Amino acid sequence: MLKRWQFWVGVLISAVFLWVALRNIHWADVWSALRTANYWWLAPGVAIYFVGVWARAWRWHYLLKPLKTISTNAMFPIVTIGYMGNNIYPARAGEVLRAYVLRREQGVPISASLATILIERIFDGVVMLMFIFFNLNALAHLTMSSGFAGSIQALTVWGTAAFAGALLVFLLAAMFPHQSLGLYHRLVAPRLPAGPRAKITPLVENFWTGLEALRSPRNILMVFLTSVVIWLLETGKYWFVMHAFDFTGYTGGFFGLMLMNGIVNLATTIPSAPGYVGTFDTPGIAVLSAYGVNPAVAAGYTLVLHAALWLPITLVGAYFMARAGLKWETVQADYQKLEQAKPAPGADAQPPAHRPNTSGAESAGAKGGAE
Repeated sequence: MLKRWQFWVGVLISAVFLWVALRNIHWADVWSALRTANYWWLAPGVAIYFVGVWARAWRWHYLLKPLKTISTNAMFPIVTIGYMGNNIYPARAGEVLRAYVLRREQGVPISASLATILIERIFDGVVMLMFIFFNLNALAHLTMSSGFAGSIQALTVWGTAAFAGALLVFLLAAMFPHQSLGLYHRLVAPRLPAGPRAKITPLVENFWTGLEALRSPRNILMVFLTSVVIWLLETGKYWFVMHAFDFTGYTGGFFGLMLMNGIVNLATTIPSAPGYVGTFDTPGIAVLSAYGVNPAVAAGYTLVLHAALWLPITLVGAYFMARAGLKWETVQADYQKLEQAKPAPGADAQPPAHRPNTSGAESAGAKGGAE
């Protein structure tokens, strides 16, 4: 599932980001900010964050409905396991981990659930870009004092093009399943060797079933609105944790924290060490400093916020993973077997009872598993 070189490249990138963020920080001032912080504010921050995690579970349950109806209660532990995996394993392995656990617990094909996870990530990116766009005027005024924050304007344009393009491709594939999957069968499949084609084709067909939720405008609206709620709740955690520190001079308000949230989460798409070390902290400190927060206070706040985002969900995910009797080594070995196995047509190496009907181009609108 993971390659060693990916881990070390991520560590190198994180080290560079941390050096950029901390090279001019006075650590005595950071320690003073940490020592005088009122950590009781973390409690409501963590609470509102887990409301957002519950909303994520509901969103995934909604996206998976065309494949199988699974309760939000059943989805919540799997979501926490996935986010725990993202926090401690490199290369966002948690996304594959939760797809694996979903297959193990509910029989949903891995390739189909990965399609729904990609949809989540696209909508998350769109919302993050919205948060930045809402604050473009403020960002323009920050350009003079923060080169890093100011450069986000250009990155926002390119990011918008990338996420909008990806969303358009997914929407077209979902709205025209026969035609889009037919392109694969006509243009790609005939050019693949017989062995790989027998393995790849059912995975592609199952992936198309995961796009089913995007065929309805109502579903698209529901997923989008849920994504907005999720990220507003997470910004609420930023707001609560802010009150633990002396933000004298801060001029951003809640919208400034929305901007910070958008920037740092887009930055975490850059490969890094597990837990988004550096890629989260550097832009966070830069944005807050540009808004008038003392850099040492900004560093202390960002480090505490990062820990408060990382630790609770990681502990909860580890608990549910242990309760399910899963070990990372076992998951890796089992996943390697799934990748190396030659699945029967329309399956992700799993029993037919859980298999979506993905015969040829007709597969994209089919349901799988017991409702």
